[in-house]
Amino acid sequence: MEYAFHFYRESDKQLKEAREEARKPLNPVPREALETGDDFFLGYDFPQRPPWNFEMSKQKLEWNENKYFRDYMQNLEKIHYDEKKILSYCELNLETWRQLWRVLEISDMFLLIADIRFPTLMFPPSLYHYIRGELGKSMILVLNKIDLVAPEVVLAWKKYFEEKYPALHILTFTSFPSYNLRGPQGSSTGILIRRRRGKMRMAAEGAHEVYKAVTGKKKILEELNMSDGDDEDEEVHTPDVHEEEKDLDFQKYVPHKNGILTIGCLGFPNVGKSSLMNALMGRKVVSVSRTPGHTKHFQTIFLTQNVRLCDCPGLVFPSSAPRCLQVLMGSYPIAQLREPYASIRYLCERVDLITLLGLKHEYHEPADGWSPIIVCDEWAIKRGFLTARVARPATYRSANHILRMALDGKFSLHLLPPDFIKNEAYWLDHPELKDIIAIQSKDPKLSEISFVNFTDSEDENEDSTDGEGDEQQDGETIPTTSNAFSVLLKADDA
Repeated sequence: MEYAFHFYRESDKQLKEAREEARKPLNPVPREALETGDDFFLGYDFPQRPPWNFEMSKQKLEWNENKYFRDYMQNLEKIHYDEKKILSYCELNLETWRQLWRVLEISDMFLLIADIRFPTLMFPPSLYHYIRGELGKSMILVLNKIDLVAPEVVLAWKKYFEEKYPALHILTFTSFPSYNLRGPQGSSTGILIRRRRGKMRMAAEGAHEVYKAVTGKKKILEELNMSDGDDEDEEVHTPDVHEEEKDLDFQKYVPHKNGILTIGCLGFPNVGKSSLMNALMGRKVVSVSRTPGHTKHFQTIFLTQNVRLCDCPGLVFPSSAPRCLQVLMGSYPIAQLREPYASIRYLCERVDLITLLGLKHEYHEPADGWSPIIVCDEWAIKRGFLTARVARPATYRSANHILRMALDGKFSLHLLPPDFIKNEAYWLDHPELKDIIAIQSKDPKLSEISFVNFTDSEDENEDSTDGEGDEQQDGETIPTTSNAFSVLLKADDA
């Protein structure tokens, strides 16, 4: 039976107070305020499958899990009540946690994907210690969407995790290097624009980093060699994507079961897991969406006949992250947000949103100064977001639109690792900076690695900015293959 839990819902009084707070002037914070570690997870663990054995009946197993999870959530609420805090938005559906437990059980190794803009808010140390310590399995942290952040910041975050978690393998990735974008990549005011090509190439540089990280496993190398045989006319069969909706039974872990290496893909909602999997395959195999929880059940996707990725639904782990920040990092659904102005304030006080949006006092008097409400009103006027009856600015709609732009990466809001500003010159002159730039493909020269062509235009992509048609460079010749990893293997052998 699915466990239902009611999220904290603000009272009308609290909503009124929040709206009054949104009328207060903005107070820009210094850049140093963006520096943060992993303090948001201090004192928090995550629900783990309770002890079990094969002698238990299915009913007994389910009863134990429901009781354990109910006790876990009640204890979590008590901690927040005792400390006079509001329970942060986190995954409160036992069925979704069961799917995480299943993926943790069957996988041989793990990819944890985190958005480079908020990496420590998406990396639960308790999960790392559980996988490395209790399960004894290897773990790779993929810092995704690195095209949205300056390369020196990416490098600094990479070194931060390498130093703090030495058993963790760190790599960087983006599905949208410069050759997968078209047109100008910025506006005159500085808003970042990511117009993706309808016909997208495999993100070869980032995919090659993933390839190098996982090919330490002998099984992958053997399978890649098998799929790259002498018979050029033989078609390599890639099994379909499987959605494992009901496959949540208990099983003992068997390494490389049935000769298949299973790589579990974990991460918060909106970190780009589906885009990463599409980029690794070199074609669209998973639909993507801005909506948290778009992937409902874990799915298995075969890279080759003996190597598969197991994609777990995005999970928001318990933490002390404030809701305004959870909204901006994509963990809290914007559509369910009753009070968006705290997130607008957080954004405006850390990014010069007024300049980026080109806002002027048209609806309000200049003496009013800027507040979250005024920013939203003026953006509504500029965009034509007006109420139906009296043609007043549609403030709430305007706020949601700004938050979605932030989620898409149009504003360069990102956190910084500790002491970054003090050591910024060091990172700008670091010898490994060129490797990050190469993965971002900022250099006009394209990678020498062969590319794979795939189309991703059926569903709304989480990183797209418009719905314009496909576009491809004249004279492009892009080789195709049914196995993206085979392309990388050939590049290594060359």
